[in-house]
Amino acid sequence: MFIPPQKMQQGLRTGASLEGKVQLKSSHLVIDHEIAAEIFGDALNANVVYYPDRRTLLVAPESDELFKQLHKAKQHMLKGRNAKGDKTIALHELLIDHEIDHTDRVLAYRNQKELSLLNVTL
Repeated sequence: MFIPPQKMQQGLRTGASLEGKVQLKSSHLVIDHEIAAEIFGDALNANVVYYPDRRTLLVAPESDELFKQLHKAKQHMLKGRNAKGDKTIALHELLIDHEIDHTDRVLAYRNQKELSLLNVTL
């Protein structure tokens, strides 16, 4: 996968990570088990909101009522992907509505564990 140098530098400046722990696969957001455990714990659902102007997807556990009210987030099912504990969220509708490239790829993200928030750049 080719990442233009200016995008890579921009991601590094903003504290975003490109480790492969958050990916887009078959129109699903795939979250590594370590990040999923830190952010969601045992939650079965997640609140999701997308800001097209910043190309930012914010994901928080369903228990965060303040996040849901502030961001007018929609609730999505947080599915277990494998025995390790990786989690997935279906993003088909969001990708279509905002005409976002749905090819499989590693995504830049920021794990804001103190806020129980995952900030992903699509």
